[in-house]
Amino acid sequence: MATQQTGESSSPQTGAQAVVANAIDPARRPDVLLRVRRAEGHEPSAWWMIGAFVGVSAAVIVLLSFVPGGH
Repeated sequence: MATQQTGESSSPQTGAQAVVANAIDPARRPDVLLRVRRAEGHEPSAWWMIGAFVGVSAAVIVLLSFVPGGH
């Protein structure tokens, strides 16, 4: 489908086309606080997430050991 290069198109722009044309990078949205797009090779290792899971799980088990009524 050919479009005119003069700034006018022969058919009106649909809602989906307007959304795509006005889209911004989700990682750069101001309402997203913790999402960061990093360069290739600078992503955090999956082992950090595994270690965080193990650490939080151990902390929960230790804290729950102080709750009375357990065996």
